[in-house]
Amino acid sequence: MAQWEPHTVTTEEIIEPGPVESLASLFDDGLPAPGPGDELPPMWHWVALPRWPASSLIGTDGHPVRGSFLPPVDLPRRIFAGGEVAWHSEIHVGETVRRVSRVESVTEKSGRSGKLVVVVVSTRLYRDGGELALEERQDLIYREAGTGSTAEAPVADAAALTPVGSPLHRSADTMWDFATDPTLLMRFSAATANAHRIHYDWPYATRVEGYPGLVVHGPLITLAAAEVRRLTGAPGRPARLRHRNRAPLFCAQNAQFRTQRDEKALRVELFGPGGETAGPNATVEFDLG
Repeated sequence: MAQWEPHTVTTEEIIEPGPVESLASLFDDGLPAPGPGDELPPMWHWVALPRWPASSLIGTDGHPVRGSFLPPVDLPRRIFAGGEVAWHSEIHVGETVRRVSRVESVTEKSGRSGKLVVVVVSTRLYRDGGELALEERQDLIYREAGTGSTAEAPVADAAALTPVGSPLHRSADTMWDFATDPTLLMRFSAATANAHRIHYDWPYATRVEGYPGLVVHGPLITLAAAEVRRLTGAPGRPARLRHRNRAPLFCAQNAQFRTQRDEKALRVELFGPGGETAGPNATVEFDLG
């Protein structure tokens, strides 16, 4: 860590329609896939601008080896904790954008589960003419290893899970059921160029990192919350979005999005199998303008 220095990475990239269509196919919720010239829906830049690292740069957990763009943190568990996005201009499918990313801070802390490191990454997207379109902050947390599972990992249980179809179904005026399965998680991993093994490798997730099953992606939860907003008929893009993951959701667990709206904001909370008693697993809040 003492020899590592943060550096800025700048790339020119095209909002290709193919990855955008792949997310629309994954949600399969009746809304048309945005095509060339259409405005990119909120948060879909996570899918529209995937970045696959070279195979020789992949670490044991499936993420790129640390020490280049991200710092060489020696803690094995990586968690997408949340962040914030502000929109300044619309982005269209098919246009070229300039992406500027940088690690803003690296902070060591001690929590109830032991040592952890918080890494804050900033990203800005500029339109072809130089206009700032989007500013984003992502909070990544690195933690010590889990205890692992000494019992045989329930691979058969994972294999028995069948595709759920469309993951979002309205169950009440302000409630949406959210269903997941291994195929859905694999497809989202591929769509976002995310090779983290906790999302598709059941033996690794349970035996090595100590989770009880496959972990649902934090970005998938945030994007599903943004899709709930679209399905409610909310026009255009919000001014700002804040998202926070409080507890993991595991594949095939019962989960439900619940919405609350006032004059200034729309709040979408995800509740896992514990429901109200356990509190929300994740919260996404949209400023309305």
